[in-house]
Amino acid sequence: MQPFKVSKRTRTIEYAIRDIIGFAKNLEKQGKKILYLNIGDPVKYDFDTPAYIKKALCDAVNSGANWYATSEGERDLREAICEKEKRVNGVDITPEDVVVTAGVSEAIQMTMAAIVENGDEVIMPGPTYPPYMSYTLFYEGKPVFYRTIEAEGWRPDIDDIRKKISKKTRAIVIINPNNPAGALYDEKTVKAILNIAAEHGLLVLSDEIYDRIVYERKFVSTSYIAKDTPVVGLNGFSKAYLMTGWRLGYLYFHDSTGQLKELKECVQKETRIRLSSTTPVQKAGITALRGPQDHIKEMVNQLRQRRDYTVKRLCEINGITCTKPEGAFYVFPRILKIGSKWKNDMEFVLDVLNNTGVLLVPGTGFGEAYGKGHVRIVFCADMETLEKSMNSLEAFMKNK
Repeated sequence: MQPFKVSKRTRTIEYAIRDIIGFAKNLEKQGKKILYLNIGDPVKYDFDTPAYIKKALCDAVNSGANWYATSEGERDLREAICEKEKRVNGVDITPEDVVVTAGVSEAIQMTMAAIVENGDEVIMPGPTYPPYMSYTLFYEGKPVFYRTIEAEGWRPDIDDIRKKISKKTRAIVIINPNNPAGALYDEKTVKAILNIAAEHGLLVLSDEIYDRIVYERKFVSTSYIAKDTPVVGLNGFSKAYLMTGWRLGYLYFHDSTGQLKELKECVQKETRIRLSSTTPVQKAGITALRGPQDHIKEMVNQLRQRRDYTVKRLCEINGITCTKPEGAFYVFPRILKIGSKWKNDMEFVLDVLNNTGVLLVPGTGFGEAYGKGHVRIVFCADMETLEKSMNSLEAFMKNK
């Protein structure tokens, strides 16, 4: 019998960070111990959601907050988000500017659905977080990657951004701090990107989910710098509040000119067809934003130690070079023998996995042009896991 036909848009979906897991699961079935360094989920290791946030979720459920929420998000949560953006990032927005989503991933999906049509182009950093390219392709658009300079800490190449603008360009994506490279863009760089967007009448999408996970330098929000350039900010609770599995995020429209009025209305329409985000989790989100913030500093201090350890170990391994990240919890090292010893980074990742049980993510999963020859490694894992993984990787490279 003939299989049922499925749409082209779903057949082409890729998400390297999770697609790679199937190979590891097959090895686990054979009894092999796997050390997972592929997904940026601190709660999977030795971090835990703060007790006051967990209590708030239970209290919300027990008090009866189990109804459908308003589609754009409960107003008291949107008010708390505005307070947080003002307090932390100096950004002035109103609850009417905010849309609550099921994590940043849904925020990306809704935004791309509202701005991308057949043949439209979205300019994004290379390497990039995969959903930006996947959702652009899903809505029949074309992802266009601007160069980030590895030798300069993966700083965006402003001249290259200018070269990539075309009549089909709809938006420029900024991921700051960056996933997968861990780059932290300075104010001058962000301002230069905003100037290009303003010059060409383009929307800026600014992903700031790691805004509170920075190490040496202060993070500066795109919306704080922007004047009349419209910005859609994307953020959430997964990382700073250790609520990865709770799936709570948001987007906001920073727009002093009124240019985003129709876009906001259309995104709000999208929220209605998916009904709402989870009500008890939204209630807990309010408590997260307004409650104690001490855990963030403690988490960042631990992550800094793990970053320093991981970078040091990688730089000591012959055949690997690594740029030190300034934000988030990823490193994106270059594997020097890819192209000679290994045909591509996927072959390298599978070779490492089969021989050591350490699971990494191939760099091409973050965009072929600038990701190839690299791998992404998470360093939010506990020190024991990191040490075992680095020892195994070092021994593996010595034998190659």
